[in-house]
Amino acid sequence: MANISFDPLTGVRLQALPPLSLYVHIPWCIRKCPYCDFNSHEQKGGLQEARYIDALTSDLDYALPNIWGRKVYSIFFGGGTPSLFSAEGIDRVLANIRARVSLDPDAEITLEANPGTFEFEKFRGFRAAGVNRLSIGIQSFNAAHLKALGRVHDADEARRAVEIGLAHFDNLNLDLMFALPNQTPAECEADVATAIGFAPPHLSIYHLTLEPNTLFHRFPPALPDDDLAADMQQMIAGRTAAARYGHYETSAYAQPNRQSRHNLNYWRFGDYLGIGAGAHSKISFPDRIVRQVRFKQPAQYMEAALAGNAIQEDKVVGMKELPFEFMLNALRLAEGFDIGLFEERTGLSIANIRRQLDAAESRGLVERDLARIRPTEQGRRFQNDLLELFLP
Repeated sequence: MANISFDPLTGVRLQALPPLSLYVHIPWCIRKCPYCDFNSHEQKGGLQEARYIDALTSDLDYALPNIWGRKVYSIFFGGGTPSLFSAEGIDRVLANIRARVSLDPDAEITLEANPGTFEFEKFRGFRAAGVNRLSIGIQSFNAAHLKALGRVHDADEARRAVEIGLAHFDNLNLDLMFALPNQTPAECEADVATAIGFAPPHLSIYHLTLEPNTLFHRFPPALPDDDLAADMQQMIAGRTAAARYGHYETSAYAQPNRQSRHNLNYWRFGDYLGIGAGAHSKISFPDRIVRQVRFKQPAQYMEAALAGNAIQEDKVVGMKELPFEFMLNALRLAEGFDIGLFEERTGLSIANIRRQLDAAESRGLVERDLARIRPTEQGRRFQNDLLELFLP
């Protein structure tokens, strides 16, 4: 049974439920990257694609009572490497979703893909299945850095994947990383220039960090120091701005009106139902906000989901936790948030966090008026310091 805990101090009363997204986790990869702390598992033997899709469908069936009558505005296939699945498999998942939920006709449907000949040959099939946004995990166009990151594709495959992706998708994101092992500012700039040269609608550019429970954490590589990494970040901001990409979120850059709608829903503290191994959910009800986590191991998840009990953890978010939960997302956005959004999505008055906001403003981490609160440039650079102020 799920480990269910209820907080008697939740105390929320929501006047309206937020927009709802659907996240589908596909946990397998060809090889686990040494920096990755996501719930991903090396493919050993067959993918068990058909059984996993049956488990996803069962998982969704049992979750439906929590979202009855609500429209889904975006779908995101994440991983792992979702593009390991066949186009026919993705088509079957989407058909099963459409048969069970009210999907907005203009829904954004994203699938994460990695470069590699056997994968980018599927791009046309993913588009035909209904995927309308592709996110390609490039990470770097530099052969030495790809090798250091443990990526299974080479630089030529990276470029070819972008070309083929753009041929089939007018909505495309490229994932890059910077501050890589032994990376110089010039090499970082070359990666960014190459990506911008393709003119994708969206770029995600992440600072490589050493996360616990990863190979890089146990055996740290030689990374650029903080000053070099800051120089790279400043260069990225300048190059993307010159190319008319808006830096709208900590690691996200978009051409005008091409922001990720799915991720914006996360950052605005919207709701999302997560199905698949290790998937997380946040579901709002008029009187409470619930977080859930599915079983992580693929075999255990499939067995549990097919038996009608995929949820390992089920917890009501306490009233004291809500301000931090909201800020953890909303303060990633350059535009910040409307005060009314905080009150709508948490059921709390902004007066509940006046002391924390006063402290953040006095330290130059946020600026605010009667309608809106936004992080300053300083607040965006020292985001952890800003968020700590809202910890319960």
